[in-house]
Amino acid sequence: MDEQLFFKKLNSLCTSKEIFYFLSSLEVMSDTMASGALQKISEVEVDDNGLKNLGLLENEVFRALCFQFEFGSSKLSNTGLLNALQALIKLRIDPQSTLMTSLLSESEERLGRGQLTAENLCALGESLLELEGPSCATLEQIVDHMQERDIKRWSSREIVMVYKILQVTMREGKQCQNLLNRLNSVTLHRVSQLSPNFASVILNSLVVLRQTQAVALVTALCKHSVKHVPYFTDHELVNVLEAFLYFGQKVQIFTEALETHVPKSICTMHPQTVSKVMLYCCKKMILSKPIFDAVAEGFISSADRLTTDQIAAYIIPFGTLNYLPPSASSLFRRLEAVLHTHLRHFQPHTLLDLLHSCVLIRCYPINFLPKIFSPYFLQKLQAQPPGLNRVVMSQLTQLFLTVTLECPFYEGPKLLSKYQAKAFPTPQSSPDVHLFKRVKTGLLHLLKKRIYFASEVSTPYFYVIDIEIKLDEEGFVLPAAQLEEVHRRIALCVDGQNRFCAHSHNLLGEEAIKQRHLQLLGYEVVQIPFFEIESLENTRKIADYLHKKIFPCTYG
Repeated sequence: MDEQLFFKKLNSLCTSKEIFYFLSSLEVMSDTMASGALQKISEVEVDDNGLKNLGLLENEVFRALCFQFEFGSSKLSNTGLLNALQALIKLRIDPQSTLMTSLLSESEERLGRGQLTAENLCALGESLLELEGPSCATLEQIVDHMQERDIKRWSSREIVMVYKILQVTMREGKQCQNLLNRLNSVTLHRVSQLSPNFASVILNSLVVLRQTQAVALVTALCKHSVKHVPYFTDHELVNVLEAFLYFGQKVQIFTEALETHVPKSICTMHPQTVSKVMLYCCKKMILSKPIFDAVAEGFISSADRLTTDQIAAYIIPFGTLNYLPPSASSLFRRLEAVLHTHLRHFQPHTLLDLLHSCVLIRCYPINFLPKIFSPYFLQKLQAQPPGLNRVVMSQLTQLFLTVTLECPFYEGPKLLSKYQAKAFPTPQSSPDVHLFKRVKTGLLHLLKKRIYFASEVSTPYFYVIDIEIKLDEEGFVLPAAQLEEVHRRIALCVDGQNRFCAHSHNLLGEEAIKQRHLQLLGYEVVQIPFFEIESLENTRKIADYLHKKIFPCTYG
């Protein structure tokens, strides 16, 4: 039968029974046709759980096909040999069998003699990765042969396969950066042609291979990924999100694509994919209400199926980005029920991160705080990395402050003083230098002397105040160093962009709780957000703005 007609008929068949019936009607087949038949059988008989029908391997037609490859391997074409090898690996044929040994041996001999094309090299590399894993020594030989080839003539599939092989060989210590540079350059001009799978695989390889210098390629791939968001599998989307995080990419239209995709797919998305989406939003400080609202609904309906790490990944971003979804009451009731059931399964640091994120948005885990403040739990925290570092002690202290200031009805154990931090080290705690300088210049113009305000003031309550102004009983400003006759304290919070969610006027959770606690501690909190002051052109206008904000009663 003519090969073209053969493959047209073969591709129309849907079961191995139909394929065997068709093959048994033929008197002669080329090795390319026979290997194509094996590949078609592997496609219909293998799923995620393996081989569907073990009896398949005993079928007479199947055994006749295998016999042809086992005893005639030296006469096979390169395509027939390597396609058969790939199909038999997929069908889980014993690697130690004489059939597999014969095919592998013949493939390696041809590799040594330099008889394999670029396409053949990629097919053999794919088979060896599947069969023997990254420790396979032959992979290095394949890379050596690839160094000599003209990459510009390779197909997208071959390029993707080479990335996979390099990902393994370079991880094992082999240096191939020259080949990789050529590959990156060629791939840059092919980005627009890449399928969702290929784009995802290449991005993953660039992360593993730490190609931080391939900025143009990474940027192009990230932008290209936008149109594929609805078509990525869960695994592919995770790879893409990891690349965005690793390379620091931030593409607004990618976030918009996620905002469309996640709410529609939340019921079918794997929890690990949802976790990665939330991590992406959290790390990039992106408060996406469509995504967060959908994740809240997803948590309410599927919390029992989540691991402890996934529970934390779903919930922590709500606190970090200071957002309560419309379903907040149901969300946190569900969280409390899940915590009661799974509390003992949480790693200490994961549990602390989770409960700390809750108090940032006024959701108080009162029933679980006795455990957190217990000496036994604190010892477990200390024993596991990162131990009781400054961030961990700050979280504990903030939980303790929250209980003291916001939950006076709490009667459980308190946090021992030796576990309480002296200040809260957060990335947002230091004010924006340029904004801070403008505000201080404006204050000096308003108050006339520098002695009337203090900057970056440590308080006895662990918080650091950006600017403090003291007033006496009649409302007159006192020198900042004066300790007597202080009737009112004004805390100016100079909030730069680093204290807000990206492209938003929504304060981050850490800054929101700080301002809330300062008010409860008796300070008059005055917020000076960047978006109110950035358009003011000169010192006089800034001083006028500060007068109106700090002393509204005397303004005008």
